[in-house]
Amino acid sequence: MILERLGVLTDEVSVNFEEALDWAVEQGLKHVEVRVINGQNVVTLTDDQALEVRRQVETRGLFISAIASPLFKCALNPSRPIATGDTFGQKEESVEAHFAKLNRVIQLAKLLGTTRIRIFSFWREEDPQLFKGEIVHHLRQAAQEARREGIQLLLENEPSCNGGYAEEVAAIVHSVDSTALKGLWDPGNEAYGGREAFPAGYGFMKGLLAHVHLKDAYVSADGTARCVPLGSGSVPVIPHLKALLADGYDGLFTIETHYIPEGGSQMTGTRMTLDALRSLLSEV
Repeated sequence: MILERLGVLTDEVSVNFEEALDWAVEQGLKHVEVRVINGQNVVTLTDDQALEVRRQVETRGLFISAIASPLFKCALNPSRPIATGDTFGQKEESVEAHFAKLNRVIQLAKLLGTTRIRIFSFWREEDPQLFKGEIVHHLRQAAQEARREGIQLLLENEPSCNGGYAEEVAAIVHSVDSTALKGLWDPGNEAYGGREAFPAGYGFMKGLLAHVHLKDAYVSADGTARCVPLGSGSVPVIPHLKALLADGYDGLFTIETHYIPEGGSQMTGTRMTLDALRSLLSEV
């Protein structure tokens, strides 16, 4: 059942988009999430480029499940100290610029044949709780715009953002209270940030999530975190997947390894995670 809903972020396989698509087909995957295509962030595609991307995907019998955008990876107020993270080639911009970008990404989603866009909750403040009202205000506005266009926004737990962990994402989604904003649950991110992904993190996200990223992470005794193949880190993959199925989760799963073995490649690391997942699923 999970394999029938399984896809991959293409740039976790190869920087060459067509190579990544061919690999996905060879592995029997069903869909792809798009973030960086041939070195270009998906949010910067022209209309013609987007249509060509869709053609390349659909001629292989795949579909685009979501745009993995960097939307709202920006500072609420640049004058305050914040954490930052990877924007996958996008420069730092204002909140207003990200709202303008949201309108463009909504149009790109339609061209790419998807209704879902991954977003974030602004770079992490020293005390995110102090700014929850401002965060909710902005994301409610974003959800209203998305809803008008028939688009669903997926808010991912990302330790460098204010919705860094499951509990925070759940609180934001609850407060926004819109069918156009759901959670994107990444248990690997939760583990990477030093939190318990399951059952604690999942307990907050249960009932609020509309997409799942499959990733695992290991945190050493000194607090250093690193991504590892599924089943090799601190995410209890088997009981977690069993719980998702038992609770009626009927959405998609996307492999996002962030793991490259020593002397290997992105494709090698993603293949290791996929092989591990297939082995684990025999126990689910």
